[in-house]
Amino acid sequence: MSDQISWHVELEIRPGQMDAFRALTREMVESTKSERGALIYERFLGDDNQSVHVFERYADSAAAVRHLVAFGRMYGKRFADVADRKRFTVFGTPTPELRRILDPLGARYCAPLAGFSRG
Repeated sequence: MSDQISWHVELEIRPGQMDAFRALTREMVESTKSERGALIYERFLGDDNQSVHVFERYADSAAAVRHLVAFGRMYGKRFADVADRKRFTVFGTPTPELRRILDPLGARYCAPLAGFSRG
């Protein structure tokens, strides 16, 4: 398999905060487009219009660390004001440095078993 790291995060948007979350998401997407090593950065709205599913993939742990450091600095406070993290599942083999950032976020880890990806 590869050194890529990905995650799925399930969020619940706080009551009355969906407009603020949408605006923040637009900013985060634009900012992340220019990050080296950011491969996938997608958000999906649940049919309840309150849950959001986040899917992100990075070329390696170093790229994920760079992203999370920038995210925390630029968006962390605003993000925490509008959304609650319900589940955070990480796929791949994160480095100890990346785990030090993810562990306090309640991340659960899934190690590679088998498979491939195209594209």
